[in-house]
Amino acid sequence: MCDEQTIKDTEAFLKKEGLSRREFNRNTAAGVAAMMLPAVANALDVVEQDVLVETPDGEADCYFVHPSDGAHAAVIIWPDIVGIRPAFRSMGKRLAESGYSVLVVNPYYRSIKGPAVPVGSKFRDPGIREQLMPYARSLSPETCVTDGKAFVKYLDQQSAVDTKRKIGTTGYCMTGSYTLRLAAAIPERIGAGGSFHGGGLVTDSEQSPHKLAPKIKAGMLIAIAENDDAKEPQAKVVLREAFDAAGVDAEIEVYKGALHGWCPPDSAAYNEAQAERAWARMLALFERELS
Repeated sequence: MCDEQTIKDTEAFLKKEGLSRREFNRNTAAGVAAMMLPAVANALDVVEQDVLVETPDGEADCYFVHPSDGAHAAVIIWPDIVGIRPAFRSMGKRLAESGYSVLVVNPYYRSIKGPAVPVGSKFRDPGIREQLMPYARSLSPETCVTDGKAFVKYLDQQSAVDTKRKIGTTGYCMTGSYTLRLAAAIPERIGAGGSFHGGGLVTDSEQSPHKLAPKIKAGMLIAIAENDDAKEPQAKVVLREAFDAAGVDAEIEVYKGALHGWCPPDSAAYNEAQAERAWARMLALFERELS
């Protein structure tokens, strides 16, 4: 989960790379404009649209992108703490080009429509953390499940979704835990879950995500940042024990040299090589579990 130490680790990383905050922000602004991710081999033509999904608490604004022909397995993408933005729309489109019907959701729809902060803003930027935290605190394990069920219902009503195939989920940072929670809440529909630098997967709470393992029937991918592992080295062990005891097929790995937030291409900690490896493992998971 993003915290003061995460910010310090990122600052140290940028310093090591010889980048000032201003230089990184300038480079990121250019990157956001292009949002260049590696091209998909044999990419499918896709259809993109902004949609509103009815939930028990209102209407969630989401980005729905899918191949232009046929029905495909669906995937829900939960953004990190910074919320829905061009980087995650780009990631959703890239996944759709690989053959999935993808819903990128705005977890903060109860509070704000669209991006929660100016595009290009980072959690580490002055004032951004203070702006985002009230939105993040408005969410809960309960809202994760009620929203997730609404997203599944919406997807199952779309002609671009093959309802005979199970649904995948991915979560980043604070929403990494959402993949476990939704897989446990709807085991009959969720077939795969990927948590990338997810926070709070193992806690002392009775609501800790790892305690939901007996209810999970999905294949899981838990991709852990090296600095997150350094702070909580036992978390991966507890997760492994919980998944093994429950018979859950789970891949758990600490990504060496990758800092918290290494996957989204607009992140200060973006590590392209490790992000691509995590993406490849996600595609392998989906190919195996959603086919």
